[in-house]
Amino acid sequence: MAVAAAPAVDALAGLKQRAAQALFERMGTRFGDTASSEDALRASAVEELSAVIDEEQVPLSPEERRRLIREIADEVMGFGPLQRLLEDPSVTEIMVNRFDQIYIERHGKLTLTGTRFSSDDHLRTVIERIVSKVGRRIDESSPLVDARLEDGSRVNAIIPPLAVNGPSLTIRKFSKVPLTVQNLIDWGSLTPEMAELLSACVRARLNIIVSGGTGTGKTTLLNVLSSFIPPDDRIVTIEDAVELQLQQEHVVRLESRPPNIEGKGAVNIRELVRNSLRMRPDRIIVGEVRSGESLDMLQAMNTGHDGSLSTVHANSPRDAIARLETLVLMAGMDLPLRAIREQVSSAVDLIIQVTRLRDGTRRVTHVTEVQGMEGDIVTLQDAFLFDYSAGVDAQGRFLGKPIATGIRPRFLDRFAELGIGVSPAVFGAGTAAVGRR
Repeated sequence: MAVAAAPAVDALAGLKQRAAQALFERMGTRFGDTASSEDALRASAVEELSAVIDEEQVPLSPEERRRLIREIADEVMGFGPLQRLLEDPSVTEIMVNRFDQIYIERHGKLTLTGTRFSSDDHLRTVIERIVSKVGRRIDESSPLVDARLEDGSRVNAIIPPLAVNGPSLTIRKFSKVPLTVQNLIDWGSLTPEMAELLSACVRARLNIIVSGGTGTGKTTLLNVLSSFIPPDDRIVTIEDAVELQLQQEHVVRLESRPPNIEGKGAVNIRELVRNSLRMRPDRIIVGEVRSGESLDMLQAMNTGHDGSLSTVHANSPRDAIARLETLVLMAGMDLPLRAIREQVSSAVDLIIQVTRLRDGTRRVTHVTEVQGMEGDIVTLQDAFLFDYSAGVDAQGRFLGKPIATGIRPRFLDRFAELGIGVSPAVFGAGTAAVGRR
């Protein structure tokens, strides 16, 4: 994709700078007043800005005046040039490659915007404002950071010397209104039959791993799955940066902590998983397993903490099993591979694979039961598979959908014991010719 030429420097830049400085002088300590809401503070700032611009006596059209006030307020109160993108509900991801090159993702497609920062220092100021709000820091001694915005959006920032072309920022936005299972059905990510099965799996306390690549919607699906958890269950969530939007009341949210400036005080996911076992959880939800905490999570699943949920980066259910095996080895335990596979096969009941297709849509492509061990191999059985045979429409969108393989999962016996019903139509479609893998 060709990079558009950087726009000319705003002719009002000087006025903006003077007005922003005058605003700071007028507002003073009110910017640090924790008793005032963000909306009230912004309203006061806009009122003061109007007075400042009147004093400047610069001839401006009504549109120029509104734009100037908005941009200065964004600069002082918000996140500068990114503020408008953050407020746009159609934008799902913001990628700042450098101060004058900002891409967005909208409807699954990447687009270069005309928005830009004035300099590397300007971008660096906004990055520091973001990370300081959640008690994180970024400097030459700690040049990369994961943080979050107040609305839960995930932020990754990296600065020189690690970022060669200047500071870089990536923001993964999350919907202010949590998505429901009906949303995923409407978008074609799930079928109603699949949703019925997954609801039953969560209520039956199966241990579930959501597998997928970067940006495939693993966290979104995890949120939807968690909505099936009964309201009286005690849930402990463990994340690097809080992203989950659980609707239940009985929830304890834990977040890892990076080391302080002396390199001490770090609390990692593995320690939080261990601690959660002492908190009498009915359900443990680990936002993502990416290291040795996978061993502790599997052991928890194997020792009575059924109904646990987590995500892992992998491109297929078989890859997810291999990934879990690798992560267990990262725990530093000298375990034979067969013992690790037995842990995985006995702990994990279901793998849900999420894939971002070429048309930009995110679909559940596999619902796969982990059946156990045959020899040294973990056996998997697909309950649903995405049907690619329908082709694409005129807009290039895949017409296929997940279909049932027609094979009866073993965990249906568990449903029967618990009195959880699933309509026969769930497994009525498809063919029983798909075997174990």
